[in-house]
Parts: sequence; C-alpha cells; structure tokens
Amino acid sequence: MAAERAVVLVIDDDPSMRESLQDLIHSVDLDVRVFASPQEFLQAKRPDAPACLVLDVRLPGASGLTFQQELVKGGVDLPVIFITGHGDIPMSVRAMKAGAIEFLSKPFRDQELIDAINSGIERNRAQRREAVLGAELRQRFAALTQREREVMTLVISGRANKRTAAELGVSEATVKVHRAQIMHKMQAKSLVELVRMGDTLGLSTGKSSSDHDG
Repeated sequence: MAAERAVVLVIDDDPSMRESLQDLIHSVDLDVRVFASPQEFLQAKRPDAPACLVLDVRLPGASGLTFQQELVKGGVDLPVIFITGHGDIPMSVRAMKAGAIEFLSKPFRDQELIDAINSGIERNRAQRREAVLGAELRQRFAALTQREREVMTLVISGRANKRTAAELGVSEATVKVHRAQIMHKMQAKSLVELVRMGDTLGLSTGKSSSDHDG
C-alpha cells in the first residue's frame, strides 16, 4: 500500500520567499500550500494528510512563536519548522522548547530545509497512525461489557484469575470466559499485547506481584 501523500504548509509574509519555498518543495515532489499570514492559514481547510508547517518567525501582528503556542493550545498538533532572517539563540531555544523540530536562519541550505520537512512529515505520519490506533482501541474497549472492562483492568494490572474472581465475587471459570471474550473483542494475540493496549487506553495498571495464570 502506497504511503499517504503528504503536504507542506508554509506561512511567510514575503511573496518572493513564499514563491521560492513553493518551488523548492515542489522540486522534491511534495505538495505545498502557502499562506501570507496565520489568519489566512486558520481560515483555510487543513488537509487530512501527513503534514508539517514551515513558519516564519517574524510575521505581521503576532510572531510565529506566539502562533505556534496558539496552535498547540488549539489542539493542532503539527510539527513546526521555523525559518528566520533575524534568529538568535534565545529565540531558537524558546521555539524548540515549545515543540519546534528545527530552527533555520536565512540563508539556509535547501537540503537543510528538505531534511527538516521530511523529518517533520515522518513524525506527523507516526502521530496520525497512533491517533488512528488509539481511536480503534477505544471503539473496541467501548464494545466490552461493564464486567469485561472490570476484568480487563484487573488482568492487565497483573491479577491472577483466582484473585480477579475473588475481587469481583465471581467464579474462576467465569473470569476465564470473560478473559477469552476480552482477548477476542480487543483483537489481542497475547496478554502482553493486551497490556500494551491498556497502556494506550490509559487504564490503570498498578502491577501486582501475583503471577498471571491461564
């Protein structure tokens, strides 16, 4: 299956810089969308595809650094590459602490930007895969009965069947039936995989010293 086609989003108020970046990004066979301001970017429909944002530090109105923080607060999780003609070390440190993946001072080498873009796209591709997996796991977990959820939470925390049965006031045979149903519904091939799913779902897994049993 071919990888989903990525897009590079560029915000820069300099028309010649936008054109130059557009040509460069197109030259390596990547889709690109350019914007003259953060407002223009926010008004546009964002592509549902792996992406990264190339952002000029100095923009009319709020700075690129301020806009980066607004995106994070708004839940827009895009890898950001800053470009600037006026960069200094404190500014770059602030950008990286806020989650930027690269801070390039103009003039930079074309390959530096392309490398940063490829890194950002791969990071976003992984973020999107994790988000899809998380959504699928939440759907599977929602399909469990209340009792199955209780059993799953105890099982992934390390409880043996006997102890799980005692805590829930049911028979050990009943716990085994629930466990089999949980493994089937969650599509887990092993207990280790089920524990990982529990971690992804944020279920409490206070480990017990009890041995797992079948």
